[in-house]
Amino acid sequence: MKELKHVDIFTDGACSGNPGPGGWGAVLRYGKYEIEISGGEKLTTNNRMELTALISALKKLKEKCEITIYTDSKYIADAFNEGWVSKWILSGWRKADKSPVLNVELWQELVELINVHEFELIWVKGHAGHPENERCDKLATTQADYYSKE
Repeated sequence: MKELKHVDIFTDGACSGNPGPGGWGAVLRYGKYEIEISGGEKLTTNNRMELTALISALKKLKEKCEITIYTDSKYIADAFNEGWVSKWILSGWRKADKSPVLNVELWQELVELINVHEFELIWVKGHAGHPENERCDKLATTQADYYSKE
């Protein structure tokens, strides 16, 4: 059986106001190779940018990989690590209080993309000196600043 490539993915989202102009950034690392990607929107939320960062990074992968995802988003980390996503799917994308899951279209796309891979999701404290998280934050805030001037 072919051994899977290991890819580290670092992501962050930012928003100036919530909602407001926002941006996202991601760094993908495979061995000695790295790429940075980023983007943004004129009117969005921080959670949407966090989700978009990870979705955009996963779209860069061309085959099944073993991935380690580093995010400062408790929203994303807890959704997978605490089993919320599985419960949402079983309940027709409803939360425990029966209200609809926000950003459902992004969650559905994320689940479809992430389930192709073997993955581990690690929460990192934001703005705490984690080098790749700081890089992603800079990518995201640069995009948010750009969209705030449009």
